[in-house]
Amino acid sequence: MKCKFKIKGLDCANCAAELERAIQKLDEVENANISFMSERMELELVENDKGEIIKKVKKVIKREEPDVTIEEI
Repeated sequence: MKCKFKIKGLDCANCAAELERAIQKLDEVENANISFMSERMELELVENDKGEIIKKVKKVIKREEPDVTIEEI
């Protein structure tokens, strides 16, 4: 299952890359792609329980980059 998000509050491309790596470590996330320039994040999820997986992703984001917010598009 693919999901797309608008991601706001990233300071630099390196922050985006670090956040991408942290999200990819989640078992439920097959692939994560964050574009700093377009402020977009695409996730490929392994399971269908999207709500619970997004909660885990948000927890990782708050831990790594507290000022970053995401909004599904």
